[in-house]
Amino acid sequence: MTGREPDTEREPGTGRLALPGVLTAGQAARTAAAIAGLQRADGAIPWFRGHHLDPWDHIEAAMALDAAGEHGRAAAAYDWLARHQLPDGSWYAGYADGDAARPTDRGKETNFCAYVAVGVLHHYLATGDEEFRDRMWPVVYAAVEFVLALQHPGGAIGWRRDADGTPAAGALLTGCSSIHQALRCALALAERREDPQPDWELATGRLGHALRHHPAHFLDKSAYSMDWYYPVLAGALRGPRALAHLDARWAEFVVDGLGVRCVSTNPWVTGGESAELALALWAAGDSERAARVLRWIGHLRAPDGLYWTGYVYADRTIWPRERTAWTAGSVLLAVAALTGEPATEAVFGGAGLPRGLESGECCEPA
Repeated sequence: MTGREPDTEREPGTGRLALPGVLTAGQAARTAAAIAGLQRADGAIPWFRGHHLDPWDHIEAAMALDAAGEHGRAAAAYDWLARHQLPDGSWYAGYADGDAARPTDRGKETNFCAYVAVGVLHHYLATGDEEFRDRMWPVVYAAVEFVLALQHPGGAIGWRRDADGTPAAGALLTGCSSIHQALRCALALAERREDPQPDWELATGRLGHALRHHPAHFLDKSAYSMDWYYPVLAGALRGPRALAHLDARWAEFVVDGLGVRCVSTNPWVTGGESAELALALWAAGDSERAARVLRWIGHLRAPDGLYWTGYVYADRTIWPRERTAWTAGSVLLAVAALTGEPATEAVFGGAGLPRGLESGECCEPA
């Protein structure tokens, strides 16, 4: 379907990403080089050149570059965020081709802003660069403060502040799961600086409690596969409960041999959701199924090392006709976790991340 690509020679940093049946070392190097090829000279990584950049996907691509050993390029991506952070600690939701002077969406999404903590911790763990960690700490701090200003009394966090400053009323389960992971990474950075943040610990505990016990606090997006697997991927659910959670809706979202539906009602599997499900399976302790899902999406791989966004299997058609940095990035990060890359294991495995302070008082009987 996509033609054949050469198995290029291994490049520095990518050999550990080889996973039988998924990627050779040369293919991993080709994918990392393709992501790097989309990066602008100023460090921005748009979805693809000519399309927009959003901060979350920009960070995911930077994390993939770090996992592949491209630490200088990843640092440049974080420096772009530092230079263009807004005075309130946020970033706009979209920028034309990654040009900070051309925002396309002046709303500010909380999970987009929080994710910088995951990326900064990942880069620090990958490089040991304490100067980078300290330089980025004010960026992380301001972003977390922006996000927590939108936390609801029940623990969930509003998904967006509109361009006019109005906070959105609703909270998203996927976005809040990602924020929960980000808050734990932010607390880990605070620990390393010996700069305790008790308010963050309480906020993290309240959010985690809401994710585990109060689904009614979130808008109903249950038709989307991200709402199914993200509480596991981001660490709110672990252990037997995580596997039971994934098994409960497996048949609804997974198409054997092809990948994961983005929406349960549509005959469309997507590379990003499939790679993220693989990462969630790995985090839940099921590496065998994780690798199987990654093998399935080989049909989305293009000869340049990037991945098509999705495939409409009812029509046997690649759609849309785009290959995004974040889809390729999600594949590299899933492979990195499965092959034991330490920084990726740490931020997605979560065993060493602070959990926050959860009281559960709202669930105790009167």
